[in-house]
Amino acid sequence: MILIQSILLILAGIVGVLWGADCFTDNAARMARRLKISQMVIGLTVVAFGTSAPEFFVSLASAVKGTSSMALGNVIGSNIFNILIIVGVSALLFPIMIPRLAVVRDLPVTVVSSLLLIFFCTDGEVARWEALCFVLLFVLYIAFTLYCSPKEAMVASTTDEGVNSEKGLLVTLLLVIVGLACLVFASTLFVDGAKMLAKQCGVSDAVIGLTVVAGGTSLPELATSIVAARKGQSAMAIGNVLGSCVFNILFIIGITGIVSPLSAQGITTFDMAVMGASTLLLWLFSYTQFRISRTEGMVLSLIFMAYMTWILFHI
Repeated sequence: MILIQSILLILAGIVGVLWGADCFTDNAARMARRLKISQMVIGLTVVAFGTSAPEFFVSLASAVKGTSSMALGNVIGSNIFNILIIVGVSALLFPIMIPRLAVVRDLPVTVVSSLLLIFFCTDGEVARWEALCFVLLFVLYIAFTLYCSPKEAMVASTTDEGVNSEKGLLVTLLLVIVGLACLVFASTLFVDGAKMLAKQCGVSDAVIGLTVVAGGTSLPELATSIVAARKGQSAMAIGNVLGSCVFNILFIIGITGIVSPLSAQGITTFDMAVMGASTLLLWLFSYTQFRISRTEGMVLSLIFMAYMTWILFHI
């Protein structure tokens, strides 16, 4: 009975995420153009914040309930999933063009955030003062991104194609909210079903956070980025991933770490190394003609499969 219930929750979650992603990306792109904001900025802010909502609520709830290792594992696993699977699969299906500004501004912030998290975890936990540092860095990053947005919008207006503007801004905003709500609710169904199965198998909180919860809460990012890439909105696709990675570390770890210091128990040095190395690899690939090719997407996907295999053999 529990098996059937888990499978139904997982299937319902997948269907809901796919529909929500299509509705969300279409209307987010339309809203960006109507407001004359670049897709990259929308991806880094609105889309990234929205699709990272499941990670935030799961991590916050885990910290409050005293399972902080799941909260930290969720973020580390989500970032690994974001880079290796979301970018990998999206590029494998539809090669992703990387805006030059993302390579010189947003990717370095992602790399620095990842390395800083690894450094803070060397003593076995993320303390409150370290979490506060993350929040301050997050505020500075968002402020700088918004400061640069008018210039990016000017560039985008000369390169982006027009979109059907028959829908009013209020209707578009409503559809963005509906799509996002569907993404968050559906991903919650998926996570609940997957966690039920994992708990029955006796998997630890840290491993569940690194795998089941991380993958489930990253479903909105995966669906959104694939749909955006398919529709030729590469800037939104990569902006979603980079924004989510930064949001996960600086905001989610920051806020949850202030609520309760986060334990790194169960998070191995190898997990940290994979997160740091995958971020650096994405930065390296982005310098190759400012795009992620199908071959590079395959490399990222294969690395993720190898990492999952390693985890399964070390449970």
